[in-house]
Amino acid sequence: MFIKRQIQGTLLKYAQGYPAIAILGPRQSGKTTLAKEIFKNHLYISLENINQRTFAQDDPEKFLRTNENEYGLILDEIQQVPELLSYIQTHIDTYDRPGYFILTGSQNFILHQSISQTLAGRIAITTLLPLSIEELKNASLLPNSPEALILKGFYPRIYAKDLEPEPWYIHYTTTYIERDVRQIVNVNDLSTFERFLQLCAGRIGQLVNFSSLASDAGISHNTARSWLSILQASYIIFLLQPHHKNFNKRLVKSPKLYFYDTGLACSLLGISEEKQLKTHYMVGGLFESLVISDIFKNIYNAGKKPKVYFWRDSHGHEVDCIIERGTELIPIEIKSGETITKNFFNGLYKWNNLSDTDPEKNYLIYGGTENQIRSKGKVLNWKSIANLDI
Repeated sequence: MFIKRQIQGTLLKYAQGYPAIAILGPRQSGKTTLAKEIFKNHLYISLENINQRTFAQDDPEKFLRTNENEYGLILDEIQQVPELLSYIQTHIDTYDRPGYFILTGSQNFILHQSISQTLAGRIAITTLLPLSIEELKNASLLPNSPEALILKGFYPRIYAKDLEPEPWYIHYTTTYIERDVRQIVNVNDLSTFERFLQLCAGRIGQLVNFSSLASDAGISHNTARSWLSILQASYIIFLLQPHHKNFNKRLVKSPKLYFYDTGLACSLLGISEEKQLKTHYMVGGLFESLVISDIFKNIYNAGKKPKVYFWRDSHGHEVDCIIERGTELIPIEIKSGETITKNFFNGLYKWNNLSDTDPEKNYLIYGGTENQIRSKGKVLNWKSIANLDI
């Protein structure tokens, strides 16, 4: 079962003008399926295959010549042979065929480092995260409640194969730790890294305290920073930075931690049922993670770079999400509750006063079912995040 992805139009547009396109994202986000679906005539080669990888490493020029064809190449998991990018550059400079190379990869920092040295100006870089709410809705696969969606998560295979999420996420975590982490960095004690992952899940929506995280995991401060970088580079977590504009000179400087996929976070937290989730102390942070990651997905799918932040001052006044669109700032408050109360708008009200901005630009996204226009801003239910004017 193929679930149509919103990024398809962006990829087709880039294929008309760029000789190479990179589709980056976490493992199992659907990169390979999408590339093969859109570029049906391209020759597909997985560099996870030991024979193909060895061929590409030992004789990259002959590898490209042997696989030369009329339409192009899909090179899956290109981070396995980053040195191949230099030879792709030579090929591009010789032939310059739009959309010929489609590169996928799961390790962001390795690819970006290589691309910056070799394919700058020749490649369009895109990011494919797991399914968005809009994609699930369009495929008639969206669960009925935010709790059900938080638990199930967004990885395409769970929906395409109708799999039980709990065992799938356990296998995913094991594979990620045992396979990918060891490729990126030398982790001597994998159980400690798994514990670190669980501690990160328990801090969703919270300011990052590196010293506390390191102490609880039994590792050094520098190791905690390094491991967080690994999780970011592998698209497991993202750190939402505080907005930099000083309205009152006393702003929080630490980032907030979120997971790209709430199903994975629930698995790490041991949450397996909706009734358990509804009363869990992390439900608010998980709902925030769901909403903010979906905002990232919608921006990436449009081929744009997310400029997303949060705002909090030293007195605890906060807006969960600030989107920077040119010179305009769009404040978004996120509440998991199903009933709207006036307190939901407190952070937005404080923001408007400090920034001297119009409440008409405000958004409130909540766990209920209504979409409304109020004097304090627009109200969107959790199914309507794609309606944000971003």
